Amino acid sequence: MIYYLIALFIIIVDQVTKWLVVQYMELGENIPIIENFLYLTSHRNQGAAWGILQGQMYFFYVITTVVVIGLIVYIKKLPYDQKWMKFALSLMLGGAIGNFIDRLLHQEVIDFINTWIFTYDFPIFNVADSALVIGVGIILVLTLLEGKKEKELSN
Repeated sequence: MIYYLIALFIIIVDQVTKWLVVQYMELGENIPIIENFLYLTSHRNQGAAWGILQGQMYFFYVITTVVVIGLIVYIKKLPYDQKWMKFALSLMLGGAIGNFIDRLLHQEVIDFINTWIFTYDFPIFNVADSALVIGVGIILVLTLLEGKKEKELSN
């Protein structure tokens, strides 16, 4: 149950921050937080990461529905001791649902976190995107650690 509450928390924070951006910022407005590094930028995206698949809403509806169902099933089936994996999946679940809500209500995703890494203007993202990336990152680390553990056991 805690993992669904984590997903719900991500959804709420994501939707509240997006609402604040829509209410208090003009589209395209850019507010510096840390000069040359972090900005709040009101942006809309009708596609996926880096703006790919622009306007393919039905594709996103289908894929996200399948992913959300898969995540819920996977969380339920994982053994109790797989807490980090369940946590990662709950972040991904919250992130997927957060962006899905945008696509359903607005036919676009509201993005607002704009970072510059050295001279590269990284694509603008949001809380849901962050949760998805962190969840995938945790799974990657868990997979690498599991592979290392299996290798040590076989030697």
